[in-house]
Amino acid sequence: MDILNALVALANFVLVPALAYGSQLALGALGVTLIYGILRFSNFAHGDTMAFGTMVTILVTWAMQAAGIGLGPLPTALLALPFGILGCMALVLVTDRVVYRFYRVQKAKPVILVIVSIGVMFILNGLVRFVIGPDDQRFADGERFIISARTFKEMTGLEEGLAIRTTQGITVVTAVIVVALLFWFLNRTRTGKSMRAYSDNEDLALLSGINPDRVVMVTWLIVAALATVAGVLYGLDKSFKPFTYFQLLLPVFASAIVGGLGNPLGAIAGGFIIAFSEVTITYAWKKVLGYVMPEGLEPEGLVQLLSTDYKFAVSFVILLIVLLFRPTGLFRGKSV
Repeated sequence: MDILNALVALANFVLVPALAYGSQLALGALGVTLIYGILRFSNFAHGDTMAFGTMVTILVTWAMQAAGIGLGPLPTALLALPFGILGCMALVLVTDRVVYRFYRVQKAKPVILVIVSIGVMFILNGLVRFVIGPDDQRFADGERFIISARTFKEMTGLEEGLAIRTTQGITVVTAVIVVALLFWFLNRTRTGKSMRAYSDNEDLALLSGINPDRVVMVTWLIVAALATVAGVLYGLDKSFKPFTYFQLLLPVFASAIVGGLGNPLGAIAGGFIIAFSEVTITYAWKKVLGYVMPEGLEPEGLVQLLSTDYKFAVSFVILLIVLLFRPTGLFRGKSV
């Protein structure tokens, strides 16, 4: 029974949260890797693009909640999500038209576009804070748990209870659907194949008659959708705070680079590697070890390698190691 209790505690505090967090990072990293692979620059404004799409979703969610519109046990934000995606699409298209297109026409070096994206990042961050404020905003409603710890204890008779939040279940299911649709689009549709061809060899793609403006537009639209979905899922699972999304840029970029920047499959793998690393290293293992260690040898301390306040440091260390020893990532993306 102690082993079962240890496994339940491990699932409750490590496996389930890391799975949900990894799904959110994977979706965010997919947006980063598409921009890098197709438009050939690292978009440092991606975290605040996620924040903007989430902000629009939150505002529409509040309006729906005030009007009595809802999804019953599911969060109302799922109904508002398409509006957030449309708002984010409008934002990135305007930003590309007003800012990035000039430098793309001038054939500017990627480092110039990186610097430009940092400027866009600060503008978006200020805009989101101005509109919705700098504080935590909670917009989740509906049923809180798919299964609560109390229900699990009553069902199994174990001392430990497994609690799975509705937002965690929605995150994993939504991520699977979105990733499946993205890979189907990239591999099965004509536009998706054009994007892949443009990424592999821009000059050859142009000679083949591929419209570069169309490829750029579709790329931005997909990135906006991925950023909004990732941001909304993260906000539902935790809470929305503009500065948190600014900080989230580090684990998102680390996920893309660890997997292989420019490789969509690598972005997904990298997201889960970073998520499980952060959660595992910052978890206090006292409870789990208390079940599996012999009586009298149970740890007295928390057995926590790193405080949760420093979880982003884990992403930073992993990022440094990958850049030093394998800059192409696990799935051999484009060298950073």
